Amino acid sequence: METLLNVGQGFGVALMPINLLYCFIGVFIGTLVGVLPGIGPISAMSLLLPITLSGTPESGIIMMAGIYYGSMYGGSTTSILVNIPGEAASVVTCIDGHQMAKQGRAGPALGISALGSFIAGTFALIALMLVAPSLASVAIAFGPAEYFSLMVLGLVVLTFLTQGSMAKALLMACIGIVLGLIGLDSINAMPRLTFGRLELIDGIGLVPVVMGLFGVAEVLINTEKLIKRDIINAKITHLLPNKADWKASAGPIGRGTILGFFLGILPGGGSVISSFASYALEKRLSKTPERFGNGAIEGVAGPESANNAAAGGAFIPLMTLGIPPNVVMALLLGAFIVHGVQPGPLMITQNPGLFWGIVASMYIGNVMLLVLNLPLIGMWVQLLKLPYNILFPLIILFTIIGVYCSSNNVFDVYVMIAFGVIGYLMRKIGYEPAPLVLAFVLGPMLENNLRKSLILSQGDLWTFVERPISAVCLAIAVVLLIGPLLPSFRKKRELVALEEGA
Repeated sequence: METLLNVGQGFGVALMPINLLYCFIGVFIGTLVGVLPGIGPISAMSLLLPITLSGTPESGIIMMAGIYYGSMYGGSTTSILVNIPGEAASVVTCIDGHQMAKQGRAGPALGISALGSFIAGTFALIALMLVAPSLASVAIAFGPAEYFSLMVLGLVVLTFLTQGSMAKALLMACIGIVLGLIGLDSINAMPRLTFGRLELIDGIGLVPVVMGLFGVAEVLINTEKLIKRDIINAKITHLLPNKADWKASAGPIGRGTILGFFLGILPGGGSVISSFASYALEKRLSKTPERFGNGAIEGVAGPESANNAAAGGAFIPLMTLGIPPNVVMALLLGAFIVHGVQPGPLMITQNPGLFWGIVASMYIGNVMLLVLNLPLIGMWVQLLKLPYNILFPLIILFTIIGVYCSSNNVFDVYVMIAFGVIGYLMRKIGYEPAPLVLAFVLGPMLENNLRKSLILSQGDLWTFVERPISAVCLAIAVVLLIGPLLPSFRKKRELVALEEGA
């Protein structure tokens, strides 16, 4: 009964006209971002983070969340019609989705993608409503030692799952932690790593860092690529799947939803891993695996359900523990902090309107996405023909305006440009920005919890081992760090390594 009252309170917040508007803007931009190749939800959220500063915390977070789960919907449109993934989680959808489109079945592919995404998103929201309050009540027992160890585990898991060298990913995480420590010491208020610059007293802003690494760098990288667009120009009909399509897709949607939700909760997991895992599972379970890659509707239904369920599941550790499981959630954590809200065990009791309003808005947003995706397919197809030599300069212009408006400080524009060049060079030599950004956001929290633990234990490092939850987290982190040194373990890691920040 209490949950129903809380949900009612959430809908009261989400149905406010201004919040409905921000929700619509978020899911619309999310769909747009998913449709346009080469941008991605991280870049879009980075670009629009300054806009959220002018409104209330509810409006800002509702819009940012809408961009994230909205991009999961939009990415499938590009994958099916153009064979180019709009964002990383839709890579798998290209395999069978575009083959279906070539066979004249683009309508059922798009339809099952949108409906599967809606079902998975709804399940994730119901699970979020049921799991989050219980987990938050347990998390109240967490002390500084548990939080420190959990954050260490999250960073290690993310570096373990990145593509390429784990040593490079760990190096990026270490650099991110150092960048997060720039500014005044949180305990004794002494300036650190400021080099006498007054602009660095408050530290480096999250907005210029992420807009540089993901916005500017992404444009620079994409200008070098020759993106071939094989657009399906035939009229798209029969968007609603028939009985045979539903029969073939019901199992994959159910399995993809559950698999994606639980993978989304895990540190370092996310939509990319979930979609690949779902595709592999469906191919293994199929009696006719040879159909996969030749237009099997199960290869669209499963991954699309999984990536949307993962997007919902990722909110659980963020809003109940205050720990982002992936880089997108790290951006949302930054948005919370900028608005003066600290996600964590006390958020549900201290800010119930914000928590339940976000949850309710996600359900409203999923309904909006279902309406946006199916009737507006023709408009998205036309948008795909927009020349990149027009699109990319506009993105650069918006990044400069956005960074300057967020702080009214030209120094932040220079910081963004610097990180844009750094991000471009990082990608050229095989370094990924995702571990750096996650560590940059978690760095100050990691340091604070480490120092609090040592103060409470009077400098005794055994406090991290004596507490069971802390010890388990550190033990798993050590196994993941040592594991790649073993040849058999290294091969398994290479099979699951995915670029979460793509």
